Amino acid sequence: MKINKVFVAADVGTALDPRNLEAQLQSGVIFGLSAALYGEITFAKGAAEQTNFESYPVLSMQQAPEIAVKVLESGGPIRGAGETGVPPVAPALANAIFQATGKRFRELPLRKQIDFI
Repeated sequence: MKINKVFVAADVGTALDPRNLEAQLQSGVIFGLSAALYGEITFAKGAAEQTNFESYPVLSMQQAPEIAVKVLESGGPIRGAGETGVPPVAPALANAIFQATGKRFRELPLRKQIDFI
């Protein structure tokens, strides 16, 4: 399975710097996809084996899908958006897989249950 494109819409109230916000949402999606596909902490001899990012896989730019961002502004108060792109990625990906295959996956990381290219 391949992820070609991700769509993100975020209402931030008032966007002071829309281009920076777009970059934050894109990086959040990449981190969320990394967690959904690879995120796993394993233990050996009572210690975590993943001690830093060299041993915790994160999607590279070459692996990342195209990410289309739409910044919505309702005119409300300024709200934070730094991590907004991360939480919805895994459930959205699992639902997309279900729509494409009819199979439900309810355990992360997803790469243990389905092959991604």
